[in-house]
Amino acid sequence: MHIEFRHLRTIKAIHDTGGLARAADRLGITQSALSHQIRGIEDQAGVELFVRRSKPMKLSAAGRRLLEAAERILPMVDDIEAEFAGLRTGRAGRLHIAIECHACFEWLLPVLEQFRRAWPEIDIDIRPGRAFDALAALRREEVDVVISSDPEEDAETVFTPLFDYEPVFVAGAGHRLAGKPFVTAEDFRGETLICYPVDRSRLDVFTELLTPAGVEPAVIRRVELTAVILLLVASHRGVTVLPDWVLRGIRTGADHVTRRITEGGLTRRLYAATRAGEESRPFMAHLIRLARQEAVKLQRTSEV
Repeated sequence: MHIEFRHLRTIKAIHDTGGLARAADRLGITQSALSHQIRGIEDQAGVELFVRRSKPMKLSAAGRRLLEAAERILPMVDDIEAEFAGLRTGRAGRLHIAIECHACFEWLLPVLEQFRRAWPEIDIDIRPGRAFDALAALRREEVDVVISSDPEEDAETVFTPLFDYEPVFVAGAGHRLAGKPFVTAEDFRGETLICYPVDRSRLDVFTELLTPAGVEPAVIRRVELTAVILLLVASHRGVTVLPDWVLRGIRTGADHVTRRITEGGLTRRLYAATRAGEESRPFMAHLIRLARQEAVKLQRTSEV
C-alpha cells in the first residue's frame, strides 16, 4: 500500500463532517475527486473503508483503523510543518552557546532572559567552553555561538565584537600594593593569585601580563564563584584580576581596592563567534544587540 498524508486527511474529513460534499469543501477539492481518491485507497487496501448506503457516512472496521492512524500521525505532521515554517521565518531554531570566558555567565544570564521573552520558540542551551574545544565544536555545528576574547583567523567563522573591557587588579583594603597607582607583572611575585578554574590560556592576567613577562605567582588558587573570590581577597587570602564589568555588576565595597594593570591599562574585547553567514539571522542579530545593550547598562551602573 502507498498511503499518503492526503489520504489520512480525507478519512479524517469524511469522519468529522459525515458526508462527501462537506468533506470535499473542507479539503478544497471536488466531490468527484474525493470519491476517486477513496476508491483508490480501497483498491490498494483490498477492503472497503466505509459502510455503503449509510447516512451519515460511517467508517468500516478497516476505515476506523485508518482513522486511528490519521488522528495519531496528522498532529505530528502539523507540528513539523509549523516548526519548519518557524525556521523559514527565523522565529524558531537552536541557540546553543559555548562560553570560553568563565565570568561571562554572570553577564550573559540577564541577556538570555531578555532573549527568551522575545524568542520563546528558540531552543537555548549553555555549555562551558572550558570543557571542550569550543570553536571546533562551532565548526562541527555542535554549538551555534561561542563567547570568546580570543578571535582566530578562520574563513568559516565570524567574530562579531560585543564590547571592550579592562582586566583590573583587585586586592584587600590595606594591601601592600594599595598605595601604587597601577601594578605590573613584577608585583605578582610572592602573591597568592586567586582565579577561575580555567586554563591559563583563557585568563587575561596570564596571557596579557604574567606569561610574556616570565613572572610566576607564589601560589595559584582556583575558585569557581566570583563572590567567593572577592570574599577571599577582602580577607587578604590573595589578590585577583577580574574584568571591569564584573566589578561594576557586583559593586565592590570598602574592603577592596582596585588598580589598573600597567600604567596605560589593558584593553580586551569580547566577541560572539558564529558560523559564517549565521550572524545575520534575525534571532542571532538580536542576541548580539542585547549583549551590547547589557554592556552599556553595566557601564552606566559604574558611573552612578
